[in-house]
Amino acid sequence: MSARTAERWLTWLIAIGGPLIVTAVLVRFSHQTQRDYVFIYLGLVAVVGVIRGLWPALLCAAISFLCVDWFFVQPLNTFTIADEQDIVNLLAFLAVAGVVGLLASRRRQGLLQSEALARQLQEANTELIRLNKEQAEAASSALRLARSEQQIKALQEADRLRRDLLANVSHELRTPLGTILTESTDPSNAETPAEARRTLQTIAAEGRRLKALVDDMLDMAVIESGALELDLVSLDIGDAIFAATERLHRASPDRKIDWNADGAHLAVFADWDRLGQILDNLLSNADRFAPRETPLVVRVSRETPGLVTIRVIDHGPGVPRELRERIFERFFRGDGDGKAGSTGLGLAIVRGLVEAHAGSVAVEDGTEPGAVFRFTLPEAPAA
Repeated sequence: MSARTAERWLTWLIAIGGPLIVTAVLVRFSHQTQRDYVFIYLGLVAVVGVIRGLWPALLCAAISFLCVDWFFVQPLNTFTIADEQDIVNLLAFLAVAGVVGLLASRRRQGLLQSEALARQLQEANTELIRLNKEQAEAASSALRLARSEQQIKALQEADRLRRDLLANVSHELRTPLGTILTESTDPSNAETPAEARRTLQTIAAEGRRLKALVDDMLDMAVIESGALELDLVSLDIGDAIFAATERLHRASPDRKIDWNADGAHLAVFADWDRLGQILDNLLSNADRFAPRETPLVVRVSRETPGLVTIRVIDHGPGVPRELRERIFERFFRGDGDGKAGSTGLGLAIVRGLVEAHAGSVAVEDGTEPGAVFRFTLPEAPAA
């Protein structure tokens, strides 16, 4: 038997047995006006109505009226309505039972609805907790999956870069080493002093090319490992440009360089050697691509507060838009970038050094054919 069924049976037993128990107690006492016992029964009916509702209260009222009429109303032991008081008692029982029972029934109905609503809210809350937990577990799984995918992509990219690096390094080293070995071990190259001198010049040139490659690779390794150390001081950007043009003229004495010395005297916060390396790589890159009769242009300006902007401009073929990001990758070479002296690391080193100075580097659109390389450096505070 369920708890609800047992509760219903208990309700009806109280409605029936309550008046009988009260009667069994009251018949043992004598009272001059035994009709006054009706108020005790009315109280019992009211209690049953409040606790159990309308129909149990009506049943309790009917049984109470019968008990009062049988045991306490003259003539005793009969269900005779002798006078108007008996009718009043009956109506009082029914009225109390009806009013109290009806009010109690509504109260009980509201209470049951409240309990049902509370159960629904609790079930809904439990369901929300379950859904939130499942959603959190799903989000956590998705996050772990995304991280795993990122790690896999990072490992794949690292493996690709490693293989590309090994392939490029082996290719770049093989050419000068092969030339040096050929020129130094071929007996026919030393027949005359002129041929011997030419051989030595070739070996020296390939040795310099090999040294440049090794130096660039070491610089790239230092930059990518985050171990680059800068000696930052306040220096004149015009002095750095002048020194870089002098170094370029040693390799390309006929190359004209157009720059405004008076307008370039701006103070920047930089490392002198690394700034010279940035300018050397950009000027050397422009020198390889620009026609011999065209000048290289260097412009210095203050366009952004706290930054000095330097542009290196050539009149070569320019850089296609789709390659303007890739040219700063290691060993990337565009069309015509296979000339002697190019290691494929110059622009990657430029980006690493500029960013180490808290600046930026990019390729811009120019007003004339050619490439415009722009980089920024932090401006030194006024003395």
